[in-house]
Amino acid sequence: DVAILVGAFPRKQGMERRDLLLRNADIFRSQGEAIDKVAKRNIKILVVGNPANTNALVLSKAAPGIPRRNISALTRLDQNRCTALIAQTFNVEVHQVERVAIWGNHSATQYPDFVNAVVTGATKKVMDVMGGHLMLANEHIPFIQKRGAAIIAARKLSSAMSAAAAICDHIRDWIYGSDGRVVSMAVFADGSYGIDEEVFFSFPVVCSNGGFSIVQDFHLGDFGRKYIHLSLDELLAERSEIM
Repeated sequence: DVAILVGAFPRKQGMERRDLLLRNADIFRSQGEAIDKVAKRNIKILVVGNPANTNALVLSKAAPGIPRRNISALTRLDQNRCTALIAQTFNVEVHQVERVAIWGNHSATQYPDFVNAVVTGATKKVMDVMGGHLMLANEHIPFIQKRGAAIIAARKLSSAMSAAAAICDHIRDWIYGSDGRVVSMAVFADGSYGIDEEVFFSFPVVCSNGGFSIVQDFHLGDFGRKYIHLSLDELLAERSEIM
């Protein structure tokens, strides 16, 4: 019923994401072919191994019998980090922080969306408390974008336990629903927010009845769109490398 694909060539200290592309394309192509042969047509597939978005695309092309809506890549870890940072700043519990979204690629070009986030009971906007666009651009967004690399630099290993918790969050919500809460999933782009390229792109979604729908009421503006287009450009470059 569920496949969680973590078996990628590991990212190591000093290793660029593009170094992973060709190493992992063959891995996920073979996994996709195997899934296409023997798996249920309604299987849910979560790609965790990096570069996760592009690995999901490779897998989807190798498994044409599996609907693309049944394939997603993990960006919940980034969302959890962003949510925790906001909760820490406001001195509240993490469940009070809502409408946090990760857009784009699971990489250093991702857009952690503080602008649309809401803290229950707070009288001030998240963006204002976090210091406005300047502080977001110079401090908070890079902190989330580069957190994975910082952990590898400190531990010489990736953040395995945090990733495991995020996997559980992702699968639980996908199967049982997110109870109306916005969560982040990298899914095949359907034209929402102008992203109509053949890529797996992280969007804000709501999960219900074993599926998901992309939330359509997030305001991006020029600030958010700049980041989103940078992330899309990276995904298109990755796609051109391996296709």
